[in-house]
Amino acid sequence: MILSAVLFLGAIGMTGAIILYAVAQKYRVDEDTRIAEIQEILPGANCGGCGYPGCGAFAEACAKSVTLDELRCPFGEAETMNRIADILGFKAGAVDVRKTAVVRCNGSCAARPRLNRYDGTKHCAVTAAFYGGETGCSYGCFGYGDCVRSCRYDAIRIHPETHIAEVDKEKCTSCGACVKACPKGLIELRKEGPKSRLIYVSCMNKDKGAMAKEVCANSCTGCTRCRQECKFEAITISDNLAYIDDTKCRLCHKCVEVCSRKAIRAVNFPVKKEIQTITNDSSIC
Repeated sequence: MILSAVLFLGAIGMTGAIILYAVAQKYRVDEDTRIAEIQEILPGANCGGCGYPGCGAFAEACAKSVTLDELRCPFGEAETMNRIADILGFKAGAVDVRKTAVVRCNGSCAARPRLNRYDGTKHCAVTAAFYGGETGCSYGCFGYGDCVRSCRYDAIRIHPETHIAEVDKEKCTSCGACVKACPKGLIELRKEGPKSRLIYVSCMNKDKGAMAKEVCANSCTGCTRCRQECKFEAITISDNLAYIDDTKCRLCHKCVEVCSRKAIRAVNFPVKKEIQTITNDSSIC
């Protein structure tokens, strides 16, 4: 009887082992070793600028993709993507196009005077839900620093005198965290031209011309002068506000010259008498 029990239990164990082995083989997931290799060369910042929740997810997406044309690590730039391409055995896409964050507000203290003083919570997202701001322009920068707190690279700060957020282009990785953090949508990632040059409309005020003029001396009024001057059809006017398409702009800076409102900002252009790069007024609020 003992021998029969041992044989019976042994048969049950053997059958179970065979079933488990068959199931394990059927549902086996073979891990792609290239994922670990790719993840090793990624920065590990998990900033989300690539469009994926972290470096691990981005590495997996690269390993499964048949091309890297639409994939980009904003922190590692071209060098990282070229190394990933070597691991996968194909050519990296156009990853050499650098972008940087810009703050589309030029309402300095002198241009956009304070009408009241806010003593509530100093968080942009909370404040934007029920308060237009201390000035007459409800589209301008609060200066409370949600974007600063969102940046892992210390690439953005609130100017101590103008109280407007400003980006350090040398530190910016174009991860997009500050873009998501700004409740007013003032921050945009824009493509850099040769020599890191940029031209963009530094205003988000959608009020009609007369009202926009009243609340900020540097506001765009949608006058269409810049659009008429642009030969590349890079400028559109919508909701009383001009916008420059960085994929069409040829950086001729003629729009900067014709803007009497100083609402168009030119960055990293040579200083000439006929070209004036817009800077925030440093008057203390």
